[in-house]
Amino acid sequence: MKKTYRGSCHCGAARFEADLDLSAGTTKCNCTYCWKTRWWGAIVKPDAFRLLAGLQELGYGFPTEKAVTRASCKHCGITSFGWGHIAQVGGDYVSINVACLDDLDPAELIAAPVTYMDGRADSWWNVPAETRHL
Repeated sequence: MKKTYRGSCHCGAARFEADLDLSAGTTKCNCTYCWKTRWWGAIVKPDAFRLLAGLQELGYGFPTEKAVTRASCKHCGITSFGWGHIAQVGGDYVSINVACLDDLDPAELIAAPVTYMDGRADSWWNVPAETRHL
């Protein structure tokens, strides 16, 4: 069931809303970016995401030609969302860092299915051999 969540970076300079259905699944990847930041994502279409504040407070890294652009707060350094275009996930998307959802009940996250992706081998559609560290 879709629910509107509010989220932010650590200092609150960047704030957003996203309409998510966590029962539809979340993602964890073993690429170097996701591994190092411990990214746990939930993907939505762009019309289900609204940046409420902080556009000028965001820096951008990991360019779109690499499948995703990440938005990091210039003040606290937290990356709360990213966006890109991947045909295999339906084109344009926004990936929400579920750890940045301020009103998320941990029970909802525990119940959310997780899809593991082998980004380290550029094989995002396959599960890596080991996932316990993700």
